[in-house]
Amino acid sequence: MAQTNVSIRVDEELKKDVEALFSKLGLTLSSATNVFYRQALRTQGIPFPIVAADPKEIDGGALLREALREAQEQAKLNGNADMTLDEINNLIAEARRENRGQ
Repeated sequence: MAQTNVSIRVDEELKKDVEALFSKLGLTLSSATNVFYRQALRTQGIPFPIVAADPKEIDGGALLREALREAQEQAKLNGNADMTLDEINNLIAEARRENRGQ
């Protein structure tokens, strides 16, 4: 598949912090951006809620439950709701290998 470059402007400190986070997850900034784009296409929108709320008022447990519920719904829509943990881990490993080849 042909590749293209995308140039965006972000705060320098934000970029540094998010690169450190993605590195812990085994992702590059590029691979994480690709994950975001693919999820946006799958959901036909921003793949997470955008809300105007005071961060101190956000219930992390509720957010996690909502994310898991959305992931389960998306898995059903994609026809892969019955995937095993090994199958999911294999897909993640394959995506990481592909991203390293970029």
